[in-house]
Amino acid sequence: MDSTLERLRRFLPSIFRKRRPHSRITMPTPKALPLHKVIMVGSGGVGKSALTLQFMYDEFVEDYEPTKADSYRKKITLDGEEVQIDILDTAGQEDYAAIRDNYFRSGEGFLCVFSITEQESFATTTEFREQILRVKCDKTEDMIPFLLVGNKADLDEKRQVSVEEATSRATGWKVPYVETSAKTRENVDKSFYDLMRKIREQKARENQKQNGKGKKPKDPGGRPKRKCVIL
Repeated sequence: MDSTLERLRRFLPSIFRKRRPHSRITMPTPKALPLHKVIMVGSGGVGKSALTLQFMYDEFVEDYEPTKADSYRKKITLDGEEVQIDILDTAGQEDYAAIRDNYFRSGEGFLCVFSITEQESFATTTEFREQILRVKCDKTEDMIPFLLVGNKADLDEKRQVSVEEATSRATGWKVPYVETSAKTRENVDKSFYDLMRKIREQKARENQKQNGKGKKPKDPGGRPKRKCVIL
């Protein structure tokens, strides 16, 4: 019997090895992608929904029912980094002005859209900006990523708002101005991507402050300054 076991040990050594307990392999939890929340604002009929749908699905929708509030989410690559964009397309009609406050509170950045073919829609951008400032500036040093967007650039022959007039307003607000066409897709991606970069920069500044690396500027009396800046 002993000789038989010895032969088995020699030819089948693995059977006689002491088995080691299996180690448990823990799979890393997938890292959540950064999420940037964009709010579309502007008068009814200026093309907010058309811009959103063109960006989301590469489609131009000319006939679209007035929006109450539609939400979209898309995964994209921003400067080599995978992120998600959450777009809330809000109603431009005055009837929904009270509801917009809640939407604006949740937003991290704003595309304020008007039609270059409609002077009145350009005039109302001031009202939308003031509403955003009122809702978002309840804290000190809030900085609001914001782009002024002149849509329907493909209808230049019907233009009522000049590039100079729109640029002058944007300069006064210290925000970028870009002209787009939801129909031809001109500058559609640029608008959303530029705004997301500003949102990302603002988040980085806020994280820096939370980590104690940033100091609040003080006025001559030594008190922290209160300000609201739109990027």
